Amino acid sequence: MGSQVVQGLFLLVAGIVAGTAGSAGAIASLISYPALLAIGLPAVPANIANSVAAVAIGVGSTPASRPELKGSGRQLWKLSVVAAVGAATGAALLLITPNGIFEWIVPFLIAGGALALLLQPKLSVSHAHLVSDRDAVLRFGLFAVAGYNGYFGAGSGIMMLALLIFTLEGDLPRANAIKNVLLAAGEVVVAIGFIVFGSVPWGAVIPLAIGFLVGGAIGPAVVRRLPVAKLRVLIAAAGFGLAAWLLFVAARG
Repeated sequence: MGSQVVQGLFLLVAGIVAGTAGSAGAIASLISYPALLAIGLPAVPANIANSVAAVAIGVGSTPASRPELKGSGRQLWKLSVVAAVGAATGAALLLITPNGIFEWIVPFLIAGGALALLLQPKLSVSHAHLVSDRDAVLRFGLFAVAGYNGYFGAGSGIMMLALLIFTLEGDLPRANAIKNVLLAAGEVVVAIGFIVFGSVPWGAVIPLAIGFLVGGAIGPAVVRRLPVAKLRVLIAAAGFGLAAWLLFVAARG
């Protein structure tokens, strides 16, 4: 019983830190997934637990992001449908295919998204000329990123944030709030799929989800208080760090 309590507290704290980071624009899985492995969960159950618990980040961050989301309700509903369908597609693929297909591709996608965020002030001057049909690119890109999130997930927040900045919303705090809602829409679908068709380690999910809920509510306030330039660098640094780690894992195994 003692070890279970310690593990639960460990996951609670990891969830708060990860939820804060994730809802503030960085990468929750960079903290939560290793924490799940650290308590002894194998890779697949850890991935399932992380995905199911991640719903709580959106639950916590959405009400806390109301100032940034004001006036975008109708658009969010439409985009959330695209995100949910994409995530459902990715989750279905996960149930029938191995996730090794992404091992060598994902690090470069994450690094590319991080670089795009870092260079966004310079690129935004001419980004309207770079994308001729932003709505089509947004919807296709959203479906693809949400599908990847349902299939594997690591770094999907960085990818979606970069996509939104260059196709929908150039303001970083607002783009981050929209990203949180769209990721949550997909994660609800993924969680339902895992609950119905998979085996969920609830002993790990519950304390992690509580932490995610608290951290998700904290993150938007952090975004408002940090200077945008510093926030952009921190998010990009997290993206480069995750990309390097995933590349190392792919090379090692």
